[in-house]
Amino acid sequence: MDIVKEVLEKQQRELEKYKPITVEKHLECELDVGTMLITDPNDLDEHAMKENRENYLLNLTRDNTQLLINSIWELPTERVDECIVAKLPEPITTIPRLRKIPGPKPMTKWEKFAKEKGITKKNKEKKVYDETLDKWVPTYGYRRADAEKQKDWVLEVPQNVDPMEDMFQKKIDLRNEKVAKNEIQRMKNIVRARKEEVPRSGYLGAEAATSNQLLTAVTVAKSSTASVGKFQNKLPKEKEARGIGVKELIPGSKRKASHVTDTPEKEANLDLIKSVLNKKPKIDIEKAISLQKHDERLEREENPEQGKGKKGKKGKGSRKAVGKKPKGGRGQRAPGKKPAIGRKRR
Repeated sequence: MDIVKEVLEKQQRELEKYKPITVEKHLECELDVGTMLITDPNDLDEHAMKENRENYLLNLTRDNTQLLINSIWELPTERVDECIVAKLPEPITTIPRLRKIPGPKPMTKWEKFAKEKGITKKNKEKKVYDETLDKWVPTYGYRRADAEKQKDWVLEVPQNVDPMEDMFQKKIDLRNEKVAKNEIQRMKNIVRARKEEVPRSGYLGAEAATSNQLLTAVTVAKSSTASVGKFQNKLPKEKEARGIGVKELIPGSKRKASHVTDTPEKEANLDLIKSVLNKKPKIDIEKAISLQKHDERLEREENPEQGKGKKGKKGKGSRKAVGKKPKGGRGQRAPGKKPAIGRKRR
């Protein structure tokens, strides 16, 4: 009997962990099963909130979720892939959008042309019968390339083509060129749809590029080499691109000039050595004079009495006979030169 009693008590404790599916509320909650939303208009219990806030909110959330699940089980259900699925009704609550409703997708250039001409898209068959290979081959995708190799195992060389040219490689190059062309057209459609601006040396729009745009593209392409376009040959009557924003497009315009020149390396190194060895120290005469005057002024300030003793007293008797001021050699006459006739004008 004790064992039975223990089993029953253990089962009772396990059942106490799970709460009943019935929930009682003072005011009925507003349910919107279409958006899986429940709104509880009942007031919060402030006393229970103060005692144990987390436990109270956890129980409140559990009760509201139970009401929502009960309403979902009341809906008509169906079995899909061994699962019971409930069909939700239309939502009642209007939820605002974060972004605006996307507009219609802009048409590409080909779609516009097809619409104007009335061209309809035809579904391409996955496999077609090839009479040459006498079997069904895929029109695209997996094993399409193998079928092409089996079919075109030999190619005719035209008369106007070099007989030593690899026609298989030429065919591959043409296919790669078509792929690149389609990719460029796809990028043009994206740019046109987004209405974005791109560099002038890149996408030039649906219209034909102007001469200035082509000249800018050529200048940027030439200066994109390792030597910054130093050894690129110029076309006859070629001009340099000019205008606002051209220098910013050239890679080497914002860095120092390239060390690569047309002169040989030996001559360039000799010129560099000569420029270093022949350098003489620069003498700033004005700065030297100002430093000398500064030193003399400091000496006079340190020994003011010494400067006064040299001057002496001024007066008529002490004044010495002073001749004319020297003219620095400009007033001397040349001994072999004849005197000028007439009075000298000043």
